[in-house]
Amino acid sequence: MQTNQQTQFGVIIVGDEILSGKRTDKHLAKVIELLAARGLPLAWAEYVGDDPARITAALQRAIASGDVVFSTGGIGATPDDHTRQCAAAALGVPLALHPEAEVFIRERMKDVAREAGLPYEPDRADNVHRLNMGVFPEGATIIPNPFNKIAGFSVGDVHFVPGFPVMAWPMMEWVLDTKYSHLFRRDAYVEKSVIVFGAMEATLTPLMEAIERDHAGVKVFSLPSVDHPTYGRHIDLGVKGAPDVVDAAYRQLRDGLETFGCKTGPELTRS
Repeated sequence: MQTNQQTQFGVIIVGDEILSGKRTDKHLAKVIELLAARGLPLAWAEYVGDDPARITAALQRAIASGDVVFSTGGIGATPDDHTRQCAAAALGVPLALHPEAEVFIRERMKDVAREAGLPYEPDRADNVHRLNMGVFPEGATIIPNPFNKIAGFSVGDVHFVPGFPVMAWPMMEWVLDTKYSHLFRRDAYVEKSVIVFGAMEATLTPLMEAIERDHAGVKVFSLPSVDHPTYGRHIDLGVKGAPDVVDAAYRQLRDGLETFGCKTGPELTRS
C-alpha cells in the first residue's frame, strides 16, 4: 500500500444487472458515505458486467494501482459469478478452499438445517456445492460476513464483498475500521465555496489555476448549473483540503472574484 498521504480509494462494481438497469446501484453512494465519515475521499469508480475478461482486466489494474479497492458482486457460486476466478487469474495464483471460510460456511449450513428442523447432511450435493463460496485465490484472507457468515476475502489491499448491500456495507466498514484506521482524517477535511452568478468558467480558470499553484494540497472545484431550482444559472466555486490551507486559499478565491466584479450569493462550508 502507498504512504498515508498518497493512499487512494477505489471501487469496482460488478454485475450485468447494474448495467442493464434491472437493479439500481447503491454501492457507489454508500462507499462515498463510508469513506467521508472517516475523512477519506473516493478517488475512482468502475462498473463492469459479468464478463470474465473485463473483470480480470479491471482487477489487474486495481492490483497494480496500489490503491485500496473494494470490489462488489460476483463472488457467489452460480454460473454468472466470476469474480473469485478472475481475482485468481489477475494474481496468477490458483484457487483453494479457505479453511476459515469453510468453517463459517459449515456453520451456516448447520444453522439453516436447524432452523428448518432438518438434519445437517454435509455430504449432500447442494451442501458440497456451497463450499465453493469459500474457494478464494491462494493466500487470500477472509472478510467476516455478519449477515449470514458467508465470508468475503481480501488479496492485499483489494477487498471482495457480495453484491447484496445488507452484507457488503458492514463488511466494507469492517475492512476500513480494522485495516485502515491509521488513515482516517476525521475533521481534517473541509470544503468552502460560494455561489457565483453571471460568470464563465473559462474567465475564472486562471484564478483557479493560481490558487492550486499557490496553495499546496488544495483542490479547486467548479460545479456549473444551468437550471438550479433556487439559484438558476450559476457556478458553485470553491476549494477543498485540510482546514489549515483551505482558509487562505478561500480568501484568495474571494479576492479574485471581487477583482473580476463577480456577483456572488450564499457561501457554503462542508466537512
